[in-house]
Amino acid sequence: MKHILITLFFLFSFFFLTENLHAMHISEGILPFSWSLLSTCAAIPFLAYGLSELKKKSTDDISFKPLVGIMAAVVFIISCMPVPVPTAGTCSHPCGTGISAILLGPFLSSLIASVALLLQALFLAHGGISTWGANVMSMGIAGSFAGFLGFKISRKFGVNLYISAFMAGILADWAAYTMTSLELSLGIRGNEPFFPLFRDIFIAFIPTQLPIGILEGALTAGMVALLYNKRADLLLSLNIIKENEARA
Repeated sequence: MKHILITLFFLFSFFFLTENLHAMHISEGILPFSWSLLSTCAAIPFLAYGLSELKKKSTDDISFKPLVGIMAAVVFIISCMPVPVPTAGTCSHPCGTGISAILLGPFLSSLIASVALLLQALFLAHGGISTWGANVMSMGIAGSFAGFLGFKISRKFGVNLYISAFMAGILADWAAYTMTSLELSLGIRGNEPFFPLFRDIFIAFIPTQLPIGILEGALTAGMVALLYNKRADLLLSLNIIKENEARA
């Protein structure tokens, strides 16, 4: 019950505090319907597998669902922090999928990101319903897998836990915006050459996304450090650290 109340507190706080925020993600009407539909179809298998993982893991461990709920609130809140991008005429924002990918894996992280994106589109006018699948592909799937792989590969090569978490946060953020640039350039290019448009869109996000990515990396590392200091047993149970790394 405590975890549920905390989650609801954050969600309701942001519903009331974000009413004047600019729209984020790929907004309604930006992409042709065919591209929006294709993105949604591409995202569905990832979300279906994430849902099956949630059912299996929550059956094995009754404390798993509260963790998922807290991570959903974290992703929702972090991705509700807009930073204006004057060069692109839109807003940028951190994603939060780095920490969720580390703790839950890429498929579950994609699933909770999809829920956060749906709530934002329905109640906060962040993104759109038709472009929901495209936003899931960028922030949810590309961000989660980049963060997860960055963390796992770093740890495999013996990199420090906190630096690995930093890499997960920064890669999740930058991967999301690389995918967004790709989706926009493919969707709106018409008869224009692909690469120049992709380059221009990608460069437009650099002034804000470069520092935001670094900030998100630091935020992700900080959250992992907090968990390690306070709940090393949780990281151990999730196979994020080994038994010899857990604090006594």
